[in-house]
Amino acid sequence: MNKLTSNFKNLSASNAVTILFLIFLMILSIIYSNRIEYFEEILIVDIIVILLIYSINSLKNNKYLFLRLLYYLLPILIIMIVFKQLNFMIDEISGFIIDFQLIEIDKFLFGKNPSLFFNQIANPFITEILQISYTSYYLLPIVLAFELHIFKKYVQVEYLIFLVLFGFFLSYLGYFLFPAIGPRFFLTDFSKINEILPGLFFTNFIRESINAGEGLSKSTQFPILEVQRDAFPSGHTDITLIITYLAFKFNSRFKFIFLIIAILILISTIYLWYHYVIDLIAGAIFMLFTIWSGKYLFNFWQLFSERNEFIDWTYDGKK
Repeated sequence: MNKLTSNFKNLSASNAVTILFLIFLMILSIIYSNRIEYFEEILIVDIIVILLIYSINSLKNNKYLFLRLLYYLLPILIIMIVFKQLNFMIDEISGFIIDFQLIEIDKFLFGKNPSLFFNQIANPFITEILQISYTSYYLLPIVLAFELHIFKKYVQVEYLIFLVLFGFFLSYLGYFLFPAIGPRFFLTDFSKINEILPGLFFTNFIRESINAGEGLSKSTQFPILEVQRDAFPSGHTDITLIITYLAFKFNSRFKFIFLIIAILILISTIYLWYHYVIDLIAGAIFMLFTIWSGKYLFNFWQLFSERNEFIDWTYDGKK
């Protein structure tokens, strides 16, 4: 028991929160095993990932760059695995979607869905820029983490990784509680989006790649039944705002570029029919909760694991 406790204390805050979330998913899979077709595979994958985390956790300070990179690349792999895992769990557990309620909330707030307004001013150039911007969301944490690491701000890198993972996991809980698939399937003809909202060079490729990541292909006959339940809250909003906040908090040299990209990403989520506005509002609320609670949890773990390097509210990157 003492050895197990010692090994757990040696984990970074990001790895600790990941293991706890994977254990939560495993318990959920067991509870709903009669509904989840691949629950045994989910358990096996999660156990393998937990063992992988324990194996790679110690590589952070390894003298070989390649091995250190494995430590920093692990969160990307974890997010991909967990995200795909949710596709086999959420609908089987909840069995409903709340899109119609979200549509009514947007109508109440704005008179009609804002995506319909953007559709009136759409043109291929704007679509191309916003589709690329929407995808850049996946790169923002990597770029900021790389910058912080270059300037040897290692605690800040750890905090960034922790906060991003924690933010993802909280939004995933939101998917379980409020499953929704987005306006692509209810406010427009999903099968004709490439015709309704054409781009220039890369839009169709990016769009199809995103669809594939959510379990869809051109041959999918019933996309509403098969697509990932990942619209509410908006993970794009949640994580983008977290990264933008950290860019300013840690005084990134590119903080205003992060801000411009963040604005484009938020607009793109509505313009491209991926989200309702209420999804973005919920994503912003999740972001605020993640920032508020994440700081205390990270500092608690730093104290618990006897690292004694903390994140301060007022830190601006100059100390």
